[in-house]
Amino acid sequence: MVSTLDLTPRTASARGVGSNADTPPVYAYTAEGSAFLRAQQSDYFGWLEHVRAAAGCTRPIRLAGQLLTVEQSTGRILDQRHTDAMPDAAIYTACGNRRATVCPSCAQTYQRDAFQLLRAGLVGGKGIPGTVAQHPAVFPTFTAPSFGPVHARVVKRHTCGNRKRCDCRAEPCHARRDVALCPHGRPAVCWARHETGDAVLRHPLCLDCYDHDHQVVWNLFSGELWHRTKQAAERWLAKLARRRGIPRVEVVTASGNTRRVPPVRLSPGKVAELQARGAVHFHAIARLDGVNGQDPNAIVPPPAGFGVTELVDAFRHAARQVAFHTPPHPDRPDGWLIAWGEQLDIRPITTGADGDVTDGMVAGYLAKYATKSTEATGHTSTRLTADSIGDYADPDGDHTARLIDACWRIGRPTHTP
Repeated sequence: MVSTLDLTPRTASARGVGSNADTPPVYAYTAEGSAFLRAQQSDYFGWLEHVRAAAGCTRPIRLAGQLLTVEQSTGRILDQRHTDAMPDAAIYTACGNRRATVCPSCAQTYQRDAFQLLRAGLVGGKGIPGTVAQHPAVFPTFTAPSFGPVHARVVKRHTCGNRKRCDCRAEPCHARRDVALCPHGRPAVCWARHETGDAVLRHPLCLDCYDHDHQVVWNLFSGELWHRTKQAAERWLAKLARRRGIPRVEVVTASGNTRRVPPVRLSPGKVAELQARGAVHFHAIARLDGVNGQDPNAIVPPPAGFGVTELVDAFRHAARQVAFHTPPHPDRPDGWLIAWGEQLDIRPITTGADGDVTDGMVAGYLAKYATKSTEATGHTSTRLTADSIGDYADPDGDHTARLIDACWRIGRPTHTP
């Protein structure tokens, strides 16, 4: 409720609760002072009910003006009110921002909604039949390629019970005896066994060796890379169905035409997580469905013989095959290569409470990262402009400053308007 308080600077004297002794002035432009003055007013409980729509939003939207209740059939005005007669002369509504660093309250609401929708896609509900719980589903994680060596914590064999609080003995970061220095004269090795919270993890061993330009361009085109990967996986499944002798399905389009489509299709969803090095990687849910020719929008099981194995093989094939170059750029006439990294993790999803990867775990994981932004990199500024870019971008600065500089420089206008 703090964000809906009146923070006009003023001072007021307050009486002690336990005695009549005067207390120091309460400054109403502080949250505590404004809340104290608001609680003293006679309409306090009515005001609480009035601002309930904004809940704990940190940046509520204030609406002012006239409210009309109109009969839909005739257009006759049944009632009219004005916000001037309401508390604070405004109506409060939540901002609806999903970023936890901007508005924690609205982000929590978004996270809870996302969890319910994602889980419904795996077990049913929200208009989705419960039979989807029997459909094959996987949880793939696609990572970015290497743009240069970074400090890492590698554990070959885990003995801990909780990976988030892993205290296992790590291997040396970059143990190499053949190369002592990089081309810029900096050590190309690191013998440290990094702890979980080490600040240097995922940061380059040499900032000048690291390809910051390639990374920011890869981030920009990673959405297109995911789109092409999904299409390639669907084509692989369609070819597999043809080899197995499963015919295509005839469906009637909205225009009344008939077309033949593959008998299997993917129903995916994904979120992008930003790593400490500033490169995104994707966590996804992919469910395998069949096609009903009579009702193309119906959710039906895939043909017999199509299970988790086929779904995993489809994504592995697509991740290996899909790659493309960006359009030419003055800084890179041949464009940059956009492809996935070598690390690819695809796990089957089990419905219920048992299993290594359950529907609840996956839905909670994706809903959590749906509200994250750039916190992992240590940079959480608002929109950067020509006036503020100099405070954050530096071609000779730290890792984050160089990434921001690369974004600004590569994204400049490259043609005459």
